[in-house]
Amino acid sequence: MDPEIQKMREVVLVYLDRSGGLQKFVHDCKKYNDSKQSYAVYRFIISINPSDIAELDATLGNYILHNPLQAAQIFQSVCFVAIKTLSLIEQLQTEAQISILLKPTHLPPLPSYVLSLSAYPFNYTSPRFYMSEGIVIAMGTVTKYTQGARFLCTEETCPFSEDKQIVEMIDAKILNALKGYSIDKSHFRIQAFTLFLRDELANKMTIGNHYRIIGIPACVQNGLQATACIEVTSVQLYKPNGPSFVSDNFKYLLSLTSSSCWRFTAILANIFASQVVPPGTYNTLKLAILLSLVQTCEKENADYLDLLIVTSDTLVIDRLLNYSLCLLPRGIRHPPCSDIFPSVSKDKHGSASIQACSAVLAKGGICYIGDLSSYKKDKLELLQSVLESRTTTVFIPGKKYGEEADQQVTVSVQTNFWSFVDVDSSSKKHMQKENFLIGQMDVSLIPVNLLDGFGLLIYNEFPSCRLSSPVVHHILKKAINPEAMLYKVSQQFTTQDYEEFILFARNLHVELSSEAESLIQGYYLASRRVRRDSIHGSTLSASALKILISLAKAHAKLSLRRTVLQEDAVIAILLLESSLTLKHGTSALCVAPNPLFPFDLSDENSLQERDIYLMQCYHQLLKFIAAYSPGIHINTNEE
Repeated sequence: MDPEIQKMREVVLVYLDRSGGLQKFVHDCKKYNDSKQSYAVYRFIISINPSDIAELDATLGNYILHNPLQAAQIFQSVCFVAIKTLSLIEQLQTEAQISILLKPTHLPPLPSYVLSLSAYPFNYTSPRFYMSEGIVIAMGTVTKYTQGARFLCTEETCPFSEDKQIVEMIDAKILNALKGYSIDKSHFRIQAFTLFLRDELANKMTIGNHYRIIGIPACVQNGLQATACIEVTSVQLYKPNGPSFVSDNFKYLLSLTSSSCWRFTAILANIFASQVVPPGTYNTLKLAILLSLVQTCEKENADYLDLLIVTSDTLVIDRLLNYSLCLLPRGIRHPPCSDIFPSVSKDKHGSASIQACSAVLAKGGICYIGDLSSYKKDKLELLQSVLESRTTTVFIPGKKYGEEADQQVTVSVQTNFWSFVDVDSSSKKHMQKENFLIGQMDVSLIPVNLLDGFGLLIYNEFPSCRLSSPVVHHILKKAINPEAMLYKVSQQFTTQDYEEFILFARNLHVELSSEAESLIQGYYLASRRVRRDSIHGSTLSASALKILISLAKAHAKLSLRRTVLQEDAVIAILLLESSLTLKHGTSALCVAPNPLFPFDLSDENSLQERDIYLMQCYHQLLKFIAAYSPGIHINTNEE
C-alpha cells in the first residue's frame, strides 16, 4: 500500500476521534445494525473542516479540498475497518457497500475557493469543493432518484431511492438590475445557476432567500445541451450584518435636536432625497417613505408598512420612489410585463418549477408595483389577498407536470408594497361621485378592501397644475445637468449616509411603552365608534391597530430610539387619521389636510412652532379619546 495513503488514513482516524466524528459514526452504525431492514448500501455523512485537517496533515487537507471524491474513498476504507474491527454492523459484507458523503463546514477564505455566479469564465471543470452564494429564484418539486446511479427512479417503493430537488440560484447583484434606477453604473452578466439538493438537503432552501452553499461543480448532459450545475453538500442561510454605526453628520444632528422627540425625523424628511426633489417639498410623503424603509425585515409576522400614493405628478413621484428603493439591498421595481407573485413553469427536465417573481425577490425589502390603476381586476384581487395574509398559494396540476396528484404550495411574501394611483387616470375612467364628505378623495378606481390593505393612503402636496417654484427649478436644472449637486445638504447627508442610516435603524429592536400603547388603543377604540354607519358598521378596518403600532415603531426606529414613546404614537395617529380622511372623510378628530408639516421648516423657530402645534394635536387627541372612548385612561406627561 502507498505509504502516503496509509498515513492519510491514520490522520483521518485521529481527526474523527478528536472532532467527535467517530462517536457520531458509531451512533449511525448502531441505527443501521438495530434496523430490521436490509441495506445494499450504508450511507454516512461526515462533517469536516478542511482547515482543521490541514493543521493535522497538509497533504490530507489538500487532498480533501482538491480531490474530494478520492478523499471520500480514504474515509470509506477507514470506516470499513472500524466497522469490521468493532463489529458495528453485522450485515456489512464489503467495503463497496459503504457510501461516504464529505460535508465541509467551511472552506479557506481564499478567492480560489469562491465560485462567483457573475464572473467569467465560469470554472465548472474542476470537480472539487467551491463556496458560492446567491438568491434562490426558482424551486422544483421533490422527485425520486436512485442513490447509486443518480438517475430518475419511477418506482416509489425502491429501497435505494431518495428525494432530489432542483433549485435555480442567481447572484445577488441581479437585484441592482431590478431596481429600475441604480447609483451603481457598473455592468455585469446575469446568469441563473442550477443546484442539485439531494436526500436530507431537499426542502432545505426557501424561494427568495439568500444562501451560502458549498458544493462540487458538475456538467449535466440534457440532449444536445450541456448544463453546468453544482452538487450541493452544505447549505447555510446568509444574513449580512447591517452597519453598526451612523454617519457623524447624523449623530451631530441627533444631538442638536435632542430637546424634542419630533425634530430629528422632521429634518430627516425635509432634506431626504434632495438628489431627486428639492428640500422642503413632499415632506409628508418622504417621512412615510422613510418609515416604510426602516420597517423592513425578513422575520415572520413582521410589522409591515405599505404605501399607496394618490398623485397627478406621476413622473416626480416615480423618480422619488425609485431613488428610495435603491437605499435597500432588496428594493425591487416590478416590471409590468411579468408576474408580481410566484408562478409555475416547466424546468429543463419537464418538472414543475416555482418562479420567484418580484414580490418574493423583494423579501425583507420593498416591492414597488407602479401605477395601481393599470392592473386588471384579478391582479388587484390577488394583491389584496396577499396584503391581508402575507402569503400566496401556488397550484401545481399533477397531470401537466408528470405527477400523480395535484399540489398546493404556500409561499411567504415578506415585503412592503409601494404603489401610486394617477388621479387624472382615475377621473377619466370613472364618473366622479357628487356626495363626497369633507376631506374625502375620489379613489373609486381602486376596490375599498384593497385600499384598506395598504397601511397608508397619502395625497402628495403639489398637484401638477400648481407645481411649486423650487420643484420646477429643480427639474429644469437636473434636465440640463443630471449629475449636478444642487444643494449643500446633498453633500452633508449623502445617499450613502442615508443608506447606512436606514440599514442601522431598521435593525433596532423597539418595544411599546405602556403610555404609547394606551394612546394608540384609546384612539383606535374611539375611531371605531366615530367612523361607523348604520349599514356597514365601523369603517375602520381590522388591520388599523396593526398599522398604528407599525407606524409608531417605525418612527421610534427613525428617531434611533428603542422605546416607542407617546410622541411616536402621535405621529402614527396623525398619519393614519389623514389617510382615513382621504378614504372616508373627516371625523370628530378633524385633523388638518397636512397634519405633520403644516408649514415650511426653514429655521429653529419653525421647528419650535411645529413642536407647539404637535403638542396641541396631542391635547386635542386626548380630548377625542376622553369623549369617544371614556373607558381608556391615558397617562399624560403632566401626570
